[in-house]
Amino acid sequence: MDDRLFRSAMGKFATGVTVLTTKVDGIVHGMTANAFMSVSLNPKLVMVSVGEKARMLEKIQQSQNFVINILAEEQEAISRLFAGQSDERREIEFDWVNDRPLIKGAIASILCDVHSAQVAGDHTVFIGEVKELLLNEGKPLLFYGGKYGSFQEGILD
Repeated sequence: MDDRLFRSAMGKFATGVTVLTTKVDGIVHGMTANAFMSVSLNPKLVMVSVGEKARMLEKIQQSQNFVINILAEEQEAISRLFAGQSDERREIEFDWVNDRPLIKGAIASILCDVHSAQVAGDHTVFIGEVKELLLNEGKPLLFYGGKYGSFQEGILD
């Protein structure tokens, strides 16, 4: 099968949108990702997948930690910025917890230390041990079929 068919099939799975953040040598680095899932309750583990060509791969390997910021429906511009889909150059303000950068306004921020890493094809799967969680009110930004979206009013109420 060709790559386009595979990507189209994977695009049929609706996901939330996250931005991974980490800090290396005093500089914040981030990347939009939707390959994220919960792995274990005891210990509390989550998984993210980072492509071998992504600059974020080396940054997580260096810092050995990352934050998964689950974006709110009004944060599409932030997702596009960290996905390299925006020509806009803007200063991003971060909240800080334990010297880790969090996206302001995210509906959840999950602070992790790298528990393990596994190369899988052209990606590295990072298992993160959850060290802290911060939750905020709001509805999630969604991604389906290559497009951003949100829940219709009333579905989550």
